[in-house]
Amino acid sequence: MSTDTIRRWIEAGRVQAATEAGRTTIDGVDLAALAASLQDAAARDRADGPSVSARNRMAGIVTRVTKDTVMAQVEMACGPYRMVSLMSAEAATELGLEPGVRAIASVKSTSVVVERLR
Repeated sequence: MSTDTIRRWIEAGRVQAATEAGRTTIDGVDLAALAASLQDAAARDRADGPSVSARNRMAGIVTRVTKDTVMAQVEMACGPYRMVSLMSAEAATELGLEPGVRAIASVKSTSVVVERLR
């Protein structure tokens, strides 16, 4: 984030800061609390529904998931199209992606983003 954003958050009292000799600093504990609050807000936003910026979103069914310790390859059937996405194994596990699960493949340029339908 930009220094202007941090400056506005300090002025709004969202994070505590100290100024000494013309230099503004934020205590590490306060910065960690701010980071945690930003993560909580992002989690609430995700719970309200995805806000993905992608031109093509195709609903489909996961047909295969191949995982190793680091990466996962997720294959989907989206109508007549076969979509393949590479993501971290952790992300595939968190999304609960496995054959038969309904999901959305969001395509933007050369990236494929997979979201689980609920």
